[in-house]
Amino acid sequence: MKGYLTFIKFTFKYKYYAVMNIVCNVLSSIFGLFSIALVIPLLDVLFSTAQNNTTKHVRTNFDFNHIVAWGKENVWYYKEFYGAETVLLFICGFVVIMIALKNVFRYLALFYMVPLRNFIVSDYRIAAYNRILVLPLSYFSKEKKGDLLSRMTSDLHQIEVAIMSSLEAFTKEPITIIISLVMLIWVNPILTLIVFSALPVSALFAALIGRLLKKQSARSQSKLGDIVALIEETLMGVRVIKAFNAQDFLLKRFLVQNKLFTDLNIKANRTSDGSSPISETISIAVFATILWIGGKMVLSNEYGMTASVFIGYLTVFSQLMSPAKAFSSAYNSMNKGLASIDRVNEIIDSQEVITEKPNAHSILKFQETIEFKNVSFKYDEEHVIKHLNLTIKKGQTVALVGPSGSGKSTLTDLIPRFYDPTEGQILIDGVDIRDYKILELRGLMGIVTQESILFNDTIANNISFAKQNISKTQIEEAAKIANAHSFIIENENGYETNIGDRGNKLSGGQKQRLSIARAVNTNPDILILDEATSALDTASERLVQEALNNIMLNRTTIIVAHRLSTIINADLIVVLEKGRIVQQGTHNDLIQQNGTYKQLIQMQQIPE
Repeated sequence: MKGYLTFIKFTFKYKYYAVMNIVCNVLSSIFGLFSIALVIPLLDVLFSTAQNNTTKHVRTNFDFNHIVAWGKENVWYYKEFYGAETVLLFICGFVVIMIALKNVFRYLALFYMVPLRNFIVSDYRIAAYNRILVLPLSYFSKEKKGDLLSRMTSDLHQIEVAIMSSLEAFTKEPITIIISLVMLIWVNPILTLIVFSALPVSALFAALIGRLLKKQSARSQSKLGDIVALIEETLMGVRVIKAFNAQDFLLKRFLVQNKLFTDLNIKANRTSDGSSPISETISIAVFATILWIGGKMVLSNEYGMTASVFIGYLTVFSQLMSPAKAFSSAYNSMNKGLASIDRVNEIIDSQEVITEKPNAHSILKFQETIEFKNVSFKYDEEHVIKHLNLTIKKGQTVALVGPSGSGKSTLTDLIPRFYDPTEGQILIDGVDIRDYKILELRGLMGIVTQESILFNDTIANNISFAKQNISKTQIEEAAKIANAHSFIIENENGYETNIGDRGNKLSGGQKQRLSIARAVNTNPDILILDEATSALDTASERLVQEALNNIMLNRTTIIVAHRLSTIINADLIVVLEKGRIVQQGTHNDLIQQNGTYKQLIQMQQIPE
C-alpha cells in the first residue's frame, strides 16, 4: 500500500498530463464504442426488404431503444428519398469519422502519457540519488554497494518497464470498461446485472495473482542485487582474484547465485503467464452465458431484445473483453513493479541521521579551539571511543597514534560530522558542531585519506572538484604546493589528461598528490590527514610528505599516523588504545615515559 501512495505522490506533481490523458481516453472510448453499437441496428434497417412509413417522430426519451428507434426512422426516411447506396455511403463515412476521432484522441492520450511516464521515473531516480548523497557513512557500511547499484539501475528500470508501461493501461482500460458497462446497462440492464454478478470472482483471482507476483518479484530483485554485488566485488578485486587463482571459487559462487535468481524468475514468469489463460477462460465463460441468456430473450421476445440490438450488445461486450484482459495484465505487471518501488523507497525513506537544526549557526572561520568533551561513539553495540576528552588549539599539529582499531580514524570522522557522537560534545570555538550548518562546517576542512578517491575525469576537474569559477592559475598553484605540477605537465594533454576510473592511469604517489592538491584548493582552516602516506613506497612517501609539509603551514592539522617517523615534530601526539587516550604530549615527553608510544617507536625501529 505504501508503494501505491508513493507512486501517487510522484504522479500528482504532473496532474495536468494525467488529467489530459484521462480526458482524451474518455473521448477515444466514447467515439469507438458508440460508432460500433449504433451502426449495427442501422445496417439492419438498411438491408431490410420490408416496407416502412417515412414519418419521423419527435422523441423525448433517451434510453437505448428509443435512440435506436429514432435512428431507424431516419434510415428509413433517407433510404426512401435518397436511395440505399447513398445512406450506406453516409453510414460508412460516419464510421470512418468516428474511428478517426477515436484514434486522434488515442494518440493525444499517449502524447500526454509519454512525459508523465518519463518525468515520474526521472523523479524516482533523482530522489534516490539525492538521498544517497546525504545519507551518513553508517548507512553505506551496512549496505552492499552492489545491491545499491541494483536498486539504482535494475529496480528503476523495472519501475519504468513494469509500472510506467502499465500506467497507460491503468488510465485507459478502466475508462473503456466503465463506458462499456454503462452502455451495456443502457442497452439491457437486466442481462448486464445477471452476467456481471460473476465479477467479484474475477477480481479476487486477480488480487491473489497480483499479491503472489509482488512477493516473487521482490525476491527476484533482491537476488539480482546479490549478483550485482558479487560482480562489483569481482571487478574491484580482479588483481587479487588472479593472484590467488580464485577464478573457479568465484565462478562457483556466481553460478549458485545465478541459479537462484533464474529459478525465482522462472516462477514469477510462470505465475504471470498463467494468469492470462485463466482470465481469458473466465471471460469466455461469461460470454457464453450472455449468448445463452440473451439468445433466450431474443427468441422469446422479452425485455424488448431484438436480434439487431443483441448483436450490438455482443459487439460492445466483445470490446469490453480486450481492455479487461489488458487491465488484468497491467495489474499483474504493476504488482511486479511495486516490489521494485519498495526497494527504491528503502533508499528514499532511509533516515538522514546527520541532520541540520532549523536555526543552525553560520561558521565561516575557525578561530580558537576544537574540544572533545566526554565523547563516546559506538557502531551498533560496540564502543569505538569511550569518554574521550581532548583540546586542539588553532595552528597546532596534532597526531593521533595507536594500534589498529584504537579509534583514530573514527575520531577524525566525528569532526566533519560524518558520524555524530553517541555521548558527549565536540565543540568548535565553544559551540557544539551539531549547532552549525553542516556544509559550512565541512567547508572549513580539507581531508586527505589513505585511499586516494579520484574520479574518471581530467586532472584539472579532480583538483577543482565541486568548486565553481576556479581559474587555471589557482589549479596550477594547488598542484605545485602538492608537488604534482611536474608529473602533470609531462602528460601530452597536461591538466586536461583523463586519469581513468578511480585514477588508475596514475601511480599511487601521483594519485595521493592529486588528492592533496584537491585539499589545498579548498584553502581549509582545518586539515585532516588520515594515514595519507602509509600505502606509499619510500620515494613517493618523500614527495607526498613534502607536499603535506607545504600545506600544513599555518593550518590546524590533525594527522592519523601509521608511520611514526612522519609525526615526530608534531605539537601534540595523542596515543589511543581501545578508544581511550592513554598518553599525550610531544615526542620527547612521550619517549621519557615507558608507555605505549615508546613501544610503538621501538617496534618501528625509529631512533629515539
